[in-house]
Amino acid sequence: MRHINVVDVRGFTYSHFTNAIAGTGATVFLFNSASPAGVSIRGGGPASRETPLLAPVAAAQGINALVLSGGSAYGLAAAEGVMRFLEESDVGVHIGTNCVPLVCQSCLFDLPIADSKAYPTAQDLYIASQRATTAPFQNGNVGAGTGCSVGKYHGPRHAMKTGIGSYAIELGPIRIGAVVALNALGDIYKAGTNTAIAGMRGSSGAELESTFASMMDDAKTAEANQGLPQGNTTLGAVFTNAQFNKTELTKIAEMAHNGYARTIRPVHTSSDGDSIYAISTGHVAANPDIVGTLAAYVIENAIEVATYSAQGAYGLPSNHDLHL
Repeated sequence: MRHINVVDVRGFTYSHFTNAIAGTGATVFLFNSASPAGVSIRGGGPASRETPLLAPVAAAQGINALVLSGGSAYGLAAAEGVMRFLEESDVGVHIGTNCVPLVCQSCLFDLPIADSKAYPTAQDLYIASQRATTAPFQNGNVGAGTGCSVGKYHGPRHAMKTGIGSYAIELGPIRIGAVVALNALGDIYKAGTNTAIAGMRGSSGAELESTFASMMDDAKTAEANQGLPQGNTTLGAVFTNAQFNKTELTKIAEMAHNGYARTIRPVHTSSDGDSIYAISTGHVAANPDIVGTLAAYVIENAIEVATYSAQGAYGLPSNHDLHL
């Protein structure tokens, strides 16, 4: 197993749009050819666009682009800029004289982080699409990770700053990688351990307090009847050069959520819209269950990168600030 950059999976370019002042952004992936994809949405509060295209029974056999974005449901309109760029490039499904690009998108909720009225726009992502590159992937407080935070059970004052992270490996002929914009209600743990690396801060602001333990305490009181804090959703995408159809990729996306479960506690709540896409960009023969297992592995490592690469911002400390 060899560690590679996620762009070395090949078959796509990417670009970040970052509005650091407003605390929001988006990340665009453009595929070299229409690529089969699947999606698994486990959280109860998703904001998504065109995900029905990925259902095994849908006619479309591939998509042209994927957008991970901030801005909650307001950010969904930003994909129109990607569509405009692709249409001008004559990329999409040709129906008569029309070219219809197929663009899927999921948004996370970052509105309260800085400017609650700011979100990525179609023009922002049109410009970002023009700048798409195969340069090494940039992690941290950029793109969809700009407004990401975690540990919000006791409100935003106790949260920590996270960002977007990537991780990829090469195993024989198989290449597989993941990108995760980490914006969870829960705490973040180093994979396979009980070591918290980000999450809800205690009263002093300098130490972590377990969200799970706090929930168990509240279950004994009237606090259990209150709704969970809104403003979350972790978004992930898995890319592989292995060749799969939409049905197989849907299963791989489902298995990839095990990476969320190993690192985010709690996860998949009603106030998280946790989603993972799986996209096939190559033609290497592979076993979907093996690739699904690897998908969970690269997802959990991308979550660690999203935690460690983030810098404190908007009054929220990062892992580095607390020396965790």
